[in-house]
Amino acid sequence: MDISKENESKIQQLQTIEQNLNQFLQQKQQLQAQQLEVESGMKELEDTKQAYKIVGNIMVAMDKDKLKAELEDKKKIVDMKLSTIEKQEGSLREKAKTIQEDIMQSVNKKKDSERKKDEKQ
Repeated sequence: MDISKENESKIQQLQTIEQNLNQFLQQKQQLQAQQLEVESGMKELEDTKQAYKIVGNIMVAMDKDKLKAELEDKKKIVDMKLSTIEKQEGSLREKAKTIQEDIMQSVNKKKDSERKKDEKQ
């Protein structure tokens, strides 16, 4: 069975979407690791009197409340980025699903057409 030019184009779109989804997955994993790191740091701050921040290759004493505020800001940013990636990922998945359905309909129509043609002969 020959694949139409239109279906070839849709298959290429699906491949591109798959690559984008893989990139989103990698970004999402990195952000989730950052999220866990920030949450862990915030939890550790609750149990300590003295706070330190790593700057380059050294640890610097820092005001606990100021460090906590920095971590909360970083958490908000990471959460926002994660949310954005999840929305984009969902949108791409919907687009891929629609394209797959279009391809399947086209293939099924072609099969039906060929079968009817064979029955007439």
